[in-house]
Amino acid sequence: MDVVAKDGAARYRAPALDKGLDILEVLAATEEGLSQAEIAKALDRTPNEIYRMLDRLTRRQYVRRTSSDRYELSLKLFTLVHQHAPIRRLVPLAMPELREFSRCAQQACHLAIYDRGNVAVIAQVDAPGYWGFSIRVGSAIGLFNTGSGHVLLAFASPRERATMTAEHQLMPHETIPPDLEERLARVKAQGWEIMQSQQTVGVSNLSVPVSGPNGSVIAALTCPYLERLDNTHSPNAEEVIALLRAAAARIRPDGGA
Repeated sequence: MDVVAKDGAARYRAPALDKGLDILEVLAATEEGLSQAEIAKALDRTPNEIYRMLDRLTRRQYVRRTSSDRYELSLKLFTLVHQHAPIRRLVPLAMPELREFSRCAQQACHLAIYDRGNVAVIAQVDAPGYWGFSIRVGSAIGLFNTGSGHVLLAFASPRERATMTAEHQLMPHETIPPDLEERLARVKAQGWEIMQSQQTVGVSNLSVPVSGPNGSVIAALTCPYLERLDNTHSPNAEEVIALLRAAAARIRPDGGA
């Protein structure tokens, strides 16, 4: 058995598995699909090296081959993720509340969880009408530069927060704010986060916690708030925060009233 030392600890190598995961990750990072040669170039491998792995991934339906001889991810990984018990329970419970919030607030919203180093969007509802700003389900977002990330950190225990900080890999252009601890203390004290988006001009992140069993926070409910100029009767940011908190309070994965 091949054992190598890495960072002072023993690691078991699985080159074939690594190759398959590398292919999935590079395909996940593109919207257009890639040819076999483009995948090989992105992974610094020859086309022959990845041919068999691509064939197996295609036969197992993790990857699909298009009519233009390009490869792209199928929905199989998405389906598997949503068969995971916590998400399987949370998303159906949350969706009616997300829709009701969107209708009342006239804004989009999304639900995000922390999962093994990443903040992942697991549910999303568009704003009603013909305009809005939203984040796609399955997106990975920053832990330190988003409202969702701040809420998840603020309501984590000190030990959980240390683990989250250590295992999260910074996204492009993401940095750890020097006043992070003060901001998180404020978020926890007031029960929500409101901050200007660090990704999109004109968008404010309004985020509140979603509680699970024993009062633990299991998700963040976030509205990428846009101030409407065409409708003076639409809720303002403070009113949207109240609507968010009410929606979050009605999402009860533990079955409580």
